[in-house]
Amino acid sequence: MAIKAIDRQPTKLDYASPTQFKFGINQLPKVEFFTVGANIPAINMGDAMFPTPFKDIPMMGDKLTYDNLSITYIVDEYLENYQSIHEWMTAIGFPKDRKQFSDFRANASNAPIPTVGKSQDIGDVQPPTGINALFSDATLTILSNKNNPILNVFFRDMYPVVLGALEYTQTATDVEYMTSTVDFSYQIYEFEVL
Repeated sequence: MAIKAIDRQPTKLDYASPTQFKFGINQLPKVEFFTVGANIPAINMGDAMFPTPFKDIPMMGDKLTYDNLSITYIVDEYLENYQSIHEWMTAIGFPKDRKQFSDFRANASNAPIPTVGKSQDIGDVQPPTGINALFSDATLTILSNKNNPILNVFFRDMYPVVLGALEYTQTATDVEYMTSTVDFSYQIYEFEVL
């Protein structure tokens, strides 16, 4: 059955705006409030080459790789949001001693206890046990041009891998508030149309 040309026309003609989003991460409430930039990471599927005597033929692969999630946030005056990410990273890497790891896992996590993969109530934050304290879920909510939520992007089992530097300078002529970036690795991201 052929598709009519009129049926190929889009029904929604609004463009996506890069300023219409909200970002929420369970583990970092102080970063969540100050977030000014986020991305939906690239996804790549490798390919295999089928050798022939003339030209190797590319064949579709079977493994997906996800780029890191990168967010930009305004650093608060007391560096509380920067420190919260730093503490999370040092707990995972424990550069001084193993106690850093166990203390963070037992006390400092804001991640909700998983209930079938995700918490239905963002305020339902209780101290988790075990390995769950080292990961967090996050949601990037895309908003319409009228600021209504239209799409959620759920990131599962995130953890920070790169924390950007803070640059101090006396040569600034205008007040530009300090920002930093943080990159996260995660298991997968999924879309939910609202």
